[in-house]
Amino acid sequence: MGLHFEVDPPLTGALRASIVALWTDVTNAGGAVGFVGPVTGAEVQPVADAAFAAVESGVDRLLIATDDGELVALLFVVSNRFELKEHWRVLKRVMVTPHRQGRGYGAALMLEAERLARDLGLDAIQVTVRAGAGVERFYAGLGYREVGRLPGALRVGTGDDRDEIHLWLTLTS
Repeated sequence: MGLHFEVDPPLTGALRASIVALWTDVTNAGGAVGFVGPVTGAEVQPVADAAFAAVESGVDRLLIATDDGELVALLFVVSNRFELKEHWRVLKRVMVTPHRQGRGYGAALMLEAERLARDLGLDAIQVTVRAGAGVERFYAGLGYREVGRLPGALRVGTGDDRDEIHLWLTLTS
């Protein structure tokens, strides 16, 4: 694994296209990153554009991972946009390319996000997951603990409401 991490890379046209393609692939492989598959890049694009604008404005941060020049993982470190919550951030759109799952990229990405959060002087980071996606154990293994659950908050289909699970990692002792 030759992962290379970059924070807030220049959002060139090529990188934007790669992010939208990854986001689409992850969703269509069953990943819970804001959509329910199947989706097209055209459906992902407006949400991606809003995320890019927040990064370019300096409000949010983008962490990407490449392996041999290929975008293989990413996440957004998102501000709460509320002064009383500026001491912590939310990790959103945590994704690893489906054809590279099982190689430790996800754990490496999350550890790099933790390092970034510490460098930013944050006290904690939070991630929200969709129940039924099976990722709670992954995050628990990285030290995250469940701090809340909104029952049936996510409607992924007719008759298929899922809990929204809030996981928390304290960065201070």
